[in-house]
Amino acid sequence: MKKQTDASPCGAELYFLPFKMRVPLKFGHESVESGVCARVKLTVHDRKGKNSEGWGETPLSVPWVWPSTMEYGARQKVLQDFCLELVKAWAACHFSGHPIEVGHEFQEKTLKHIFGAFNRKRGKAEKMPWLSALVCCSAFDIALHDAYGKLHNLPVYETYNKRFMNHDLAHYLEPAARGAVSFKGKYPADFLVMPRAETLPAWHLVGGKDAVDESELTGLEPKDGYPILLRDWIRADGLKCLKIKLRGNDAAWDYDRVCKVGKMAIEENVDWLTADFNCTVTDPAYVNEILDRLVLEHPRIYGMILYVEQPFPYDLEKNRIDVHSLSARKPLFMDESAHDWQLIKLGRELGWTGVALKTCKTQTGALLSLCWARAHGMTLMVQDLSNPMLAQMPHCCLAAHAGTIMGVESNSMQFYPEISKPEAAVHPGLYKRTGGKLDLRTIQGPGFGYRLDEIKRSLPKPVCSLPA
Repeated sequence: MKKQTDASPCGAELYFLPFKMRVPLKFGHESVESGVCARVKLTVHDRKGKNSEGWGETPLSVPWVWPSTMEYGARQKVLQDFCLELVKAWAACHFSGHPIEVGHEFQEKTLKHIFGAFNRKRGKAEKMPWLSALVCCSAFDIALHDAYGKLHNLPVYETYNKRFMNHDLAHYLEPAARGAVSFKGKYPADFLVMPRAETLPAWHLVGGKDAVDESELTGLEPKDGYPILLRDWIRADGLKCLKIKLRGNDAAWDYDRVCKVGKMAIEENVDWLTADFNCTVTDPAYVNEILDRLVLEHPRIYGMILYVEQPFPYDLEKNRIDVHSLSARKPLFMDESAHDWQLIKLGRELGWTGVALKTCKTQTGALLSLCWARAHGMTLMVQDLSNPMLAQMPHCCLAAHAGTIMGVESNSMQFYPEISKPEAAVHPGLYKRTGGKLDLRTIQGPGFGYRLDEIKRSLPKPVCSLPA
């Protein structure tokens, strides 16, 4: 039986917010210097006709969602066109319930249908990947959760329970094996940290193009008052956690990079490192040999590596690589491969031990993946998509409620700090890392606690608006 608290979408509005980066950000084989954020306003109504508006946002991170030799601008236009298709679908959506129920049903039915039809219309052109569809949909899904919380005047994390949800987790999730765990009578609240953490250690990204020391400077660096060199970032923000982007196809460069960053980390009293091999590795031996050499030659640096992130290709079903030998050395986290709990289940069978959650794959999907992974003893992390502006807040809230292995990755302040100034005026601790941490205490109120009425941002005219 449906609940009186159920809600249904009835209107959607889409904005595109362009940005430029102060320094390039390298993804795989590409470097990004600009991009677009999709911002969505979604209207929902309850059974009595009461309306509420929610907001969601995500960067349309082209090279991350769609690695390809196809021209960057062409791929970005495809993503934006797909967002426009989603405005129509969400405004016409008749699914009703809790946002996890509505979001799940939309993804399983509507999104898959639109995705297939959209790619068929592209004919012989390169097909947009499913990860791209999820990222485009995530702004709408986040807005749905925000609107629902506002409808009931509650932080949305206080609604992930039996009081508001029509179905328990057994409706969505299946255990890895019969009798292993049971999701019957369980709700997301049973797997979340409540109340949330109010401060989180922040991970800084050491990108492939980032200057570690003066020898790597090109003379083209911006003179804008923000740090350039890694040591300056560590000292300015009190950093304790560094994520090292590697190439994954040049073992000598990767090893030297880890050693160079690791030595500086030791000098500056950084506690933790992680290695991200950019999804370009095809044989676990590549990573194993780097780790085995480190443990012999630089045991301190080896010990500082908290986990290894997604060395292998995105498509886990097509690339069923047994990774037990690697995860026996260090915790191994799925990121790009972890689209949903079914793929996490497959990853666990192959030897992956952790999951890197991202709100940009939808809040709904992140929560269901979190519950499945935690029930099966997998470790969690919340990774960044260089989230600026509004996108930073649901991202940090997820990390604060997830009980991660160590804090949250947050790097938009490295690449485009100025774009978030209106939000930073209200939430300063979210857009500046102090003492190596982010401070969530300003996130207050219903939905995701944006406090949008206090944020003085002028939005452009919406590119599409379908009324409630």
